[in-house]
Amino acid sequence: MSFESLPHRPHPGQAPQQAGSAFSAQPVPACADEPRFDAVPPDRAKWRYRPRRDFWRSKAVRAGALITLLALCGLVIFALVRDETGTEGFLVGLGLAVLPVPLLAAAFRWLDRVDPGPWRNLFFALAWGACAAALVAIIANSFATRWIATATADPSSADHLGAGVIAPIVEESAKAAAVLLLFLFRRRDFKSLVDGVVFAGFTATGFAFTENILYLGNAFGEDQASHSGGLASTTAATFFVRVVMSPFAHPLFTVMTGIGFGVAALAPSGRRLRRVVFPLLGLVCAMGMHALWNSSTLFGAYGFLIVYGGFMVPAFGLVTWLAIWSRQRELRTVAAELPAYAAAGWLGLAEPFALSSMRARATAREFAQHRLGGKSAARAVAEYEAFATALAFLRHRAYRSAGATGPGPDFAAREQELLHHLWERKPVAGPALLYAAGATGRAWPPPHPGPPSPYPYWPPTPPPTYNPYLT
Repeated sequence: MSFESLPHRPHPGQAPQQAGSAFSAQPVPACADEPRFDAVPPDRAKWRYRPRRDFWRSKAVRAGALITLLALCGLVIFALVRDETGTEGFLVGLGLAVLPVPLLAAAFRWLDRVDPGPWRNLFFALAWGACAAALVAIIANSFATRWIATATADPSSADHLGAGVIAPIVEESAKAAAVLLLFLFRRRDFKSLVDGVVFAGFTATGFAFTENILYLGNAFGEDQASHSGGLASTTAATFFVRVVMSPFAHPLFTVMTGIGFGVAALAPSGRRLRRVVFPLLGLVCAMGMHALWNSSTLFGAYGFLIVYGGFMVPAFGLVTWLAIWSRQRELRTVAAELPAYAAAGWLGLAEPFALSSMRARATAREFAQHRLGGKSAARAVAEYEAFATALAFLRHRAYRSAGATGPGPDFAAREQELLHHLWERKPVAGPALLYAAGATGRAWPPPHPGPPSPYPYWPPTPPPTYNPYLT
């Protein structure tokens, strides 16, 4: 193509030439005030043009990178532990250390039954504690202890300083990193004190699992070298102290950090100082408790028993009471917030009573499975319970933290989405929860004339008083 064949471009200020037949204007769609895009498929997967995203913004890429990182940490830490304990010691330690893990995991999951979070968060916390935190701890503790021993020329003092000062700081900081990551990047799942306790407990359970492999494997190696066995062996003593007497030690320490993050999660959005101070205060408490536990053998022949009976057991009882009280508080929140939706007609009048009882919830799922459609019906009831609990917490946080300013700008959208999920499952969940409310004694209807209801304990429906979406 020669330059002469190109269309003439006018100089600045010169009127443009009229387009010829070859460049005749083609019609374009008119832009209305509210345009309709009927030709665009509603399914995003069928779009021909999609917005480009950066490589690292892909959820699959980030999840793959995180899984790869934790897997590499796991391979390295288990290789280091096997190198120190030997293959036989590693296998024995692995078999013994895994015993308390299901019990601890079940206990923490039980605490989270009122508003259960996604399993992926718990798996991340467990894997971080067992792999990443354990790897950081074993490398940092070894390096710091050797450096102190070289600098002071006193290996015995270096070991005591490493166990009583270095280890608590390093290990609790490494475990707290998992809770911090969940607090920052899974904020929607981190809503209460119970969530902080559960995340911290799973992280510490994973860390204790790896640490127990190391201690039990070394004890088995000592028994092999000294040809000792039975109940008098070092392995049996180590197992009794770490697995039978104190399986809750590491979870107890790290739960203090989780409580700090849980209190920070409950703080209003404008109180940024609380979101920094309370996690740091919880971390300091965790380090202090850990240091006291590790230094208990320095307090004389009975130092361990004094610290165990005089501090650890009462502290464990206090934290357990606090966790159970927080769990019951969540149920009281459900009972306080859902009656507004029941009065509006979204829920049955007896449903808030059933949803505020774990026994009634289980009864409703069992009733749905045996009477209303099998496992699919029971799953629908379980989802209904989860969405109703989320709705109660959403309303509680919105009106508790907002004060005179009212709820946040996205409150209405979230509320409507949850009500939509409840409405879809109401035909199955409604009768099951109403039956459960009566069967467990949570709600009894007043006597009223008329033919018997097809469902027992079916209460009369009052006129709606709060119904922002039903028209």
